[in-house]
Formats: sequence, C-alpha cells, structure tokens
Amino acid sequence: MIQLAKRSYPAIRMRRMRYNDFSRRLAAETTLSVDDLIYPMFIIEGKSRVEEVASMPGIARITIDHLLKEAKTLVELGIPAIALFPVMDVSQKSLLAEEAYNPEGLLARAVRALKKEYPDLGIIVDIALDPYTVHGQDGITDDGGYVLNDETNSILVQQSLTLADAGVDVVAPSDMMDGRIGVIREALEKNNFKHTRILAYSAKYASNFYGPFRDAVNSKAMLGKGNKRQYQMDPRNTNEALHEVALDLQEGADMVMVKPGLPYLDVVKRVKEMFLVPTFVYQVSGEYAMLKAAVQANWLAEEPTVMETLYAMKRAGADAILTYYAKQVAEWLQRDRSK
Repeated sequence: MIQLAKRSYPAIRMRRMRYNDFSRRLAAETTLSVDDLIYPMFIIEGKSRVEEVASMPGIARITIDHLLKEAKTLVELGIPAIALFPVMDVSQKSLLAEEAYNPEGLLARAVRALKKEYPDLGIIVDIALDPYTVHGQDGITDDGGYVLNDETNSILVQQSLTLADAGVDVVAPSDMMDGRIGVIREALEKNNFKHTRILAYSAKYASNFYGPFRDAVNSKAMLGKGNKRQYQMDPRNTNEALHEVALDLQEGADMVMVKPGLPYLDVVKRVKEMFLVPTFVYQVSGEYAMLKAAVQANWLAEEPTVMETLYAMKRAGADAILTYYAKQVAEWLQRDRSK
C-alpha cells in the first residue's frame, strides 16, 4: 500500500468531498439499483381477490389475475425477479403435503400464467412444505413431531420438479433439511431441467422476525406453540453458517441466501468474503413491519430510512435483496433517474 506523506489539518479535510451532491455521488462506494431487487408476493386461490395483511401494511394476498396486473407494473419498473409464496386453504393441508407437488396447484398455475404473459420476468419459488402441512412445520414429522430429514427431501424433490416443469426459473429451498440441495440438483439434471437455478436458503436462522410472514401465509395458527429450532439455524452461530453455505455450494447451489437481513449482516459479510458467490439477503417481514410501524408513528422518515437499510445490506456484500419494499424502492429510483 502506498503511504501518503503525513499532512496536518487543514491540508486534509475529509468533509470537502461531502460538500456537494455531485461529489458525494462520485465518491459513493456502494450503489443500489433496481437490478438488485426481488419482490416477494403472496398468492391465493380465486379471482379478483385482494386481502390486506394487517401486520404488513401495503402488502396483500392476491389472486392470479391481480398477480398478472401487478407483474406488468413490476416489469415496467425494471424489477428483474419476483418470489412467490402460496397461501393455502386449510382443506389443502395434510400430513404428507401432497398439494406441494400438485401440477395443477396454485403455485404451478401462477407460474404458467406469468411465464405466458411475461416470459422475461424471473420467477423464484419457495421450496418448503410449511404452507402445505397441517402442523406448519417445513417437513414430514414422526409421531413425536420431529421433522424427518430424508423423507422430507423426497417430497421437496417432487415439488421442485413440478414447479420446474411449470416454467419456474429458480427453485429456492428454504426448509434447511440436510442434503436437500444435492438431491434436488440431481433430480433437475436427470429430468433435463439443467437451466433451473437453485437459490439455497443456506443460512436461514430460527428468527423471531418471521411473525408477520406467518400471518400472511396463515401458518401461525397451524404452528401454534411449536418452533423450528431443530432445523433452522441458532441465531448465536456464524461459523455454522459457513459450513452450511459450503455444503450447499458443493451440492450444486447457484446462489446462497442469508435470512433475515439486518440482524445478520456479519454473516453476509463472512459468506461473501469467503465464497465470492452470488449472495442474497432477505429483508424479512418483521424488518418490514418494524419500519412501517415507525413510519406510521412519524418516528422515522420512510424513504431515507429504507434506503439506508438496503445500503447496509449491499455494503455487507449482498448481490440482491428480497424486500417487501422492492416496488416502492424501484419507484423511488425511477423518479430519481427522471430528474
């Protein structure tokens, strides 16, 4: 490293570059663009239905016809991809989650409809069984309620193949079962879905920030007083996350995810620096809900605060961010570009 000659104040004034907007822009070390955004969306059965999620102001469960209308707006804003999460009726839930791999199921129909209208919009789907199980766990359980790893993996494979056949671009296993990336990758290759990418939720923590999401997909009541600590990661651990990421990459993951976002930026940084692979961050429902609540109480200014959180994730090493603010942020960025 070149050593600068020692100079004393006022020869060096760090504030000079902060004086004008133009110089602040030229010297900015971190940038955020619409290319960094993925918009999570909740879909429901029926037609012309919009159900607001009380704990997530501005977010709704929508039917496929509304999804197509929303997709048009997102494409016009330049958002590259969306992530779909199904909201299933209780009658469609079971112990073995059969609806997860129904080729005529809600998620498969939504993917086909989107790909027909907007073939260039990236579609990411969650691969997990919690929307489809009567107990709200991410897998098949034994009589004692323990989630069975390998039995769950076999159903995750069927789910992945069904959705790949429907036309999905990225399958995103979020269940945290051991070995699921390897068996899904092998099945995709064997069935000639070689272009289907895998976004592995490699470091998904057993977090308290998921509450509003469980409201949105109606799984909170199913889970009851249960928890997911036997398979999601312990919030106290970081080295373990690196092992998880390494295994998922060895098994064939194309991208890895850290979830939640702001409470785990140290993990994001370590993952990006160690593996140098596409690293995504999920700004989860609890993070979104806290921001919205503070904004509605007039405690925080929405736009600059939201942008600050996203810059923090980018600064830590995130290549892309799943955020319920994606649409709003894209509108803000578009406005700024048009000035």
